[in-house]
Amino acid sequence: MYSGRTGERMDMVYWIDGEYIKDACKEVTYFMRDWRTDKVMNIDLRTIDIMAAAHNLLDVNEPYMLLSGYRCPETNAMLRNRSRGVAKNSLHMKGQAADLRLASRSVNQMAKAALACHAGGVGRYSRSNFVHMDCGAVRSWGA
Repeated sequence: MYSGRTGERMDMVYWIDGEYIKDACKEVTYFMRDWRTDKVMNIDLRTIDIMAAAHNLLDVNEPYMLLSGYRCPETNAMLRNRSRGVAKNSLHMKGQAADLRLASRSVNQMAKAALACHAGGVGRYSRSNFVHMDCGAVRSWGA
């Protein structure tokens, strides 16, 4: 995974033999911080699991581009003022969501892979070329 905003890149194993690797999970949390404010919140590892499972189904070597992971309430409010597509109580503010892009796959391909995981929410944002994945209730939206 790499950050589309900070240019950082992250390639790591965060889970092995049924156990999460504590130090790797800390790195994931920092990597997925609110890049606008540098604020950090623990990322719900179920979201990372969904992202990883969908990525495996897509059979790509390319890392995700992370557009948005954790968002502090101030950042979420600012984005809400700019766009109707930002939820007031976004799961991004709980560290439970990610907005992702792959250059080699379409929004529909990515969304289909995420939906095949039967876990969490999947949002298609075709005009902005990204897919939202979260570990909330199973649901989908967008075109």
